[in-house]
Amino acid sequence: MTLRYYHAEPLANSLKSMVPLKEKGLAYESVYVDLHKFEQHSDWFTAINPEGQVPVLDHDGTIITHTTVINEYLEDAFPDAPLRPRDAVGAARMRYWNKFVDEHVMNHVSMHGWHRMVGVIARNIENGDFDKLLESIPLPDQRKKWATARSGFSQTDLDNATAKIEYAVDKVERQLGETRWLAGDMYTLADINFYSHCGMMVERMFPDMEIAKRAPRLCEWRDRVTARPAVAEALKSEDRTAPGLRTWSGHVR
Repeated sequence: MTLRYYHAEPLANSLKSMVPLKEKGLAYESVYVDLHKFEQHSDWFTAINPEGQVPVLDHDGTIITHTTVINEYLEDAFPDAPLRPRDAVGAARMRYWNKFVDEHVMNHVSMHGWHRMVGVIARNIENGDFDKLLESIPLPDQRKKWATARSGFSQTDLDNATAKIEYAVDKVERQLGETRWLAGDMYTLADINFYSHCGMMVERMFPDMEIAKRAPRLCEWRDRVTARPAVAEALKSEDRTAPGLRTWSGHVR
């Protein structure tokens, strides 16, 4: 059995599927994809994933993409050390929270990261080189996102994203007043999902939210997740990012 995991820095999407690998104690080959050199759009990588996005899991030649799918696959293929409840109700609750993070949290955090950091990088690329970069991006939505980052996201869109993040923070805070983990009494893929995309970044990206005062239960939950040996090990994995870029690189994909 061979597992190969293609990933960027241990943040956001790359962290989200790295943690389950660590939690399950699975041996895997780590393949770093340098997003700062646009390796995700290179021929060698698009031969593996034609969409040109990380992370990617290669299990004995079977290619699995998209983090929520990867994590569900790992549960099915390696059910030991479960991160998904075995009962139908618990599994449904976990999937509800995964859907919430995937559809109502991730892209809004990502937009702020792109606006603050990727836009600066995009504007520093010469026009001809930038056009070549856009041509190399397989997904139309990603090409549009790079172009938008270069020109700048509108304040209306940024304000809307902030409001969505505030809503998510308050929603999670309320949930943690009822259950120890997002889906109930068990630590699951839903906790890993929210932690990877939002749990560590909100305080750094939005100091005006005063998360420690606004969401003390979320902060206590975040510290519990961070203290898990598998999470700590994942966070120490290969990270070539300059300090100022660590809040966004995992969202570039």
